[in-house]
Amino acid sequence: MQELADAAGITARTLRFYRERGLIPPPRREGRIAWYGPQHLARLRTIAALLERGHTLNGIADLAAAFESGRDVGQVLGLGEPTEEEPVRLTPEELADHFGDQVTPENFAAALELGYLATDGEQIVHVSRRLLEVSAALVKEGLPLSAVLAAANRVREHADALAALFADLLHSHEVGDADVVRLRPLAKSVVEAEVSMALDRRLRALKP
Repeated sequence: MQELADAAGITARTLRFYRERGLIPPPRREGRIAWYGPQHLARLRTIAALLERGHTLNGIADLAAAFESGRDVGQVLGLGEPTEEEPVRLTPEELADHFGDQVTPENFAAALELGYLATDGEQIVHVSRRLLEVSAALVKEGLPLSAVLAAANRVREHADALAALFADLLHSHEVGDADVVRLRPLAKSVVEAEVSMALDRRLRALKP
């Protein structure tokens, strides 16, 4: 326990408190010896990053419970469940293959907060293959992952507003559930076309 606390930059008393709160999984035991591994150190670094971002220990405990039960972090954060996106299971090494040395505790915590990532045992689950591939492509083009995640947070706000507009439109005209499923692709097409035209206007405005 002391070795793990030293590696994480915390006191053994704090580590014991985290264990009692269920913030880290129990160690592997061999007789009277308790063994901690890299997954425990990774969890402690994530806790530290979440605390720095203003999360409370109660909130982090909810996230830890979600990790252990296999629930999607998005449910815990109130972000809802994906309905069409394909989740992707990754090992930590495969995640590093996508983002290299930018898989930092801070970026990992930001992705957790967005609901992009969750964990299931020793695997990491990304909520959307499309978002994973786009994010990795942007990082490979030289954009910092922290900037990509910050932009994603702003996109989430606008996407929620657009979804609310479409849902309110259908609700106000008493469209049934079956029709919502049928009309959903039309709403996505409108948003895609409008974003495309908005990008054209913005890029033209930036030209000298």
